[in-house]
Amino acid sequence: MAQNEYRMERRRPSPWGALALVMLTGLALMRNGADVTMGPPQPAAAAALTSGSGTASAPPAAAGVQPLPFAPASRVRIEAINVDAPLMDVGTDAQGWVQAPPPQDPNLAGWYQNGVAPGMRGTSVIVGHVDNMKGPAVFYGLGSLQKGNHIEVQRFDGRTAVFEVYGVEVFDKASFPGTRVYGDTGHPELRVITCGGGFSRARGYDGNVVAFARMVSVK
Repeated sequence: MAQNEYRMERRRPSPWGALALVMLTGLALMRNGADVTMGPPQPAAAAALTSGSGTASAPPAAAGVQPLPFAPASRVRIEAINVDAPLMDVGTDAQGWVQAPPPQDPNLAGWYQNGVAPGMRGTSVIVGHVDNMKGPAVFYGLGSLQKGNHIEVQRFDGRTAVFEVYGVEVFDKASFPGTRVYGDTGHPELRVITCGGGFSRARGYDGNVVAFARMVSVK
């Protein structure tokens, strides 16, 4: 998968109306995982979304935190799992699936540029591999995140949007809940997605780990 060149022109973000495109995010993520003895950590029950209605039980919006204007994302940091990685723009492939970054670089993540910029009202999306043929990759530890952990996304306007995790779950790729994951809550939100669940050499990973987070501050 070729790396996209970063373009500096301002883009008007597209709406999430065509959920058929983004519901398939996980299917475009890596399928050639390495043989890691224990496998990547999976979300704990305590990190699950607690709402029984099928919607995310997000915390209240932080007082005084206003959505940011559009600006492309440049870097993601997750101190709890030792992530500090550059972001490349990713789009969709010929089948309409959200692309993942090239698997050869284990410390590279992708921001879905046709959606919402991190910090804007709506749900922005960052994807990355859990592993590659040589071993763990950028989001190998995503399933071990806990509620309250922070995710920082640096933007090209010099601001950093800080998000607080309020849920981490693994979903089967065959029944990925696109509306639940990508729906607009009316607040600046972030989803970080990688592969997870069971793994076989023939099929790859059968699920996606998704971290749900809401913006709580701006640096």
